[in-house]
Amino acid sequence: MAITDWPADERPREKLLARGAEALSDAELLAIFLRTGVKGKSAVDLARELLSTFGGLRPLIEAPRQEFCAALGLGDAKYVQLQAVMEMSRRHLEAQLQRGSALESPQAVRRYLAAQLRHENREVFACLLLDNRHRVIRFEPLFFGTINAASVYPREVVSLALRHQAAAMILAHNHPSGVAEPSQADRQITDRLIDALALVEVRVLDHLVVGDGESVSFAERGWI
Repeated sequence: MAITDWPADERPREKLLARGAEALSDAELLAIFLRTGVKGKSAVDLARELLSTFGGLRPLIEAPRQEFCAALGLGDAKYVQLQAVMEMSRRHLEAQLQRGSALESPQAVRRYLAAQLRHENREVFACLLLDNRHRVIRFEPLFFGTINAASVYPREVVSLALRHQAAAMILAHNHPSGVAEPSQADRQITDRLIDALALVEVRVLDHLVVGDGESVSFAERGWI
């Protein structure tokens, strides 16, 4: 049965308009993105098949271009469209932060940093630079690979802060394993950076560890 033959309150588009995007399943959201199905499959049927093939919505979104485009019902046009949507989402989150103090919108900070880091398949250590009113100056990835005390250089973080005249900073890095729980090395790195930045009067407000669907705040744990 075609989706147009479904009851109106079960069609993904009508359901979204009536109840909001959060009311839709992953398959329904993906069906709206796909717009059409393929011969013998509605857009929802195709969406369910794709989610099963890739192992979920996130693996599909983060799939390499070649793998994504080779899947039934996708291709270069859908890949380009998806990348544009993802980038618009990141820019929207960044714009939300730039309108006011980062401290007044901790959830916006989390959403933005998660959008920047959670798709990475390697560890990335980054800094969110803030002015003296805690407004965002810029987001800067600094170190890549396995993040440990030997691979994060305080002098580079201090240099970055001075170069952009930052008054404060929020540190962030991801755990590709998906488990956001900070390690002892994470705590040691944070302490070293706090001490180094204090010498140039730059405050570290938080360190967020981004996992799969969750993040851990050092400030909330009382470690900063």
